[in-house]
Amino acid sequence: MFFYKTPSVSKFLQLISRVLRKYYRNQKGLQRSLSNARSFNSQHEVQSQVSVSERVEPLDNTTVVFNVEGSLLRSPSLFPYFMLVAFEAGSLIRALILLILYPVLSLLSYEHSLNVMVMVSFFGLKKKSFRVGSSVLPKYFLEDVGDEVFAVLKRAKTKVAVTNLPQVMVESFLSDYLEIDFVDGRELKVVCGYYVGLMEDRTNSILENVSKNVIGLDNLNTSVSSRSFSHCKEVFMVNEVEKLKWNSLSRERYPKPLIFHDGRLAFRPTPLAMLIMFVWFPLGSIIAIIRIIVAISLPYSISTPLLVYSGIKLRVIKPDHHLESDSKQSKTKGSLYVCNHRTLLDPLILSFGLSKPLAAVTYSLSRLSEILSPIRTVRLTRNRENDRDMMDELLNQGDLVVCPEGTTCREPYLLRLSPLFTELTDNIVPVGMDTSVSMFHGTTASGLKFLDPIFFLMNPTPSYTFQILDQICGVSSNDDKSSRFDVANKVQSELGKALGFECTMLTRKDKYMILAGNEGVVSAGKKQ
Repeated sequence: MFFYKTPSVSKFLQLISRVLRKYYRNQKGLQRSLSNARSFNSQHEVQSQVSVSERVEPLDNTTVVFNVEGSLLRSPSLFPYFMLVAFEAGSLIRALILLILYPVLSLLSYEHSLNVMVMVSFFGLKKKSFRVGSSVLPKYFLEDVGDEVFAVLKRAKTKVAVTNLPQVMVESFLSDYLEIDFVDGRELKVVCGYYVGLMEDRTNSILENVSKNVIGLDNLNTSVSSRSFSHCKEVFMVNEVEKLKWNSLSRERYPKPLIFHDGRLAFRPTPLAMLIMFVWFPLGSIIAIIRIIVAISLPYSISTPLLVYSGIKLRVIKPDHHLESDSKQSKTKGSLYVCNHRTLLDPLILSFGLSKPLAAVTYSLSRLSEILSPIRTVRLTRNRENDRDMMDELLNQGDLVVCPEGTTCREPYLLRLSPLFTELTDNIVPVGMDTSVSMFHGTTASGLKFLDPIFFLMNPTPSYTFQILDQICGVSSNDDKSSRFDVANKVQSELGKALGFECTMLTRKDKYMILAGNEGVVSAGKKQ
């Protein structure tokens, strides 16, 4: 016969007593921490969205230390930012692995979930070529900034950002676009020039050399090291529920405008959005191939309706007197259509919209795109005299399309126009181009160029709108003796007014230096 020994009542009561004492100590410690930091939900808290900036009032000599993910960003989830790293810097497979792990990540604690996402996103990436932090992530971070907290930071003399995220993910966004003075992030371990997916321990606090009048903004759910806020005279704890009600920072209030950004994804990669993207990807690839075959094999009268039926939205805006001006133009030369540059498909879309063949010149076009193009494309040599003679010869043969910006720009800005086109003809027709995509961007600065048209056509309903403007005379027929730069600036100004875009003096070189770390020029030997 077997007997089971049961614990006595006294031992059971002792066990209950120990559990209660431990619970009491934890509650007491939590109360002490809350008493040192005023909560946004207490009698001293901020009661509404507007009162965030009203309650926290930094003086001219105040330093504000803030938790980036806890008190600056509106979204409580860091998953989209690591998904951008996995997809843009890694691969489709790496992004799929991170998406599959999402249910597990949601069950883990904040710190463990963060470590897993860092491992999956960064393991094996080359440190020297990692540019997602400066070319892709700033756009998504800026769209997630709370306007109320930014108003507080704007009034502070010194701004210090503290975050649990890797330094390479947030430094460019905070320093270059929000003008934050100091950024204290986590460093990633590197072996033989490659990230191993592990974060270094924090070093000494960055606040040791700042002023004594310090105010802190932290969050209990995503709190960083307490040492980071040990110098603060007063700490405000942000309420997670109220944070979701904050307004997003408008584009007009960015300290530095976001003109250039890279990456293929055109949406915020939340788990649900990424799941939809992976389901659509195979079907989108097939649809893109069908659209390409239709465009290169059928005449305009048949291919254009079929492409529109496949989901491509094409809108053409012409002036009432456009047809009359076409009939009166010079018979010796064709029209020179001058477009702003949105994607590599700009000349092709213009040709389909006008239902007539056009020739196009380009600085950089892959051999595959050149072979598959339904219209004639000619490469420029970047030698001014040679390019001028080449375009002049093409104009003698028919209509020509040029994009004098020299590179694409996704945002509502116009780059400086190269003035060479002003010397070619007196029949300059500005064309304002605009696009809209929902899933994939059809441009890239650091990726594979030949995939640009394919990714654009993979969108479910890509949209193209172009507006033909009034003709502008070239340099030779200008009565006011305007220079070629004056004419180019006039064309840029007219395009900006028609599209509602802001004109800039930035160039192709500026874009590639920001996004890719080079001048965007490939040597002939490397091309071969």
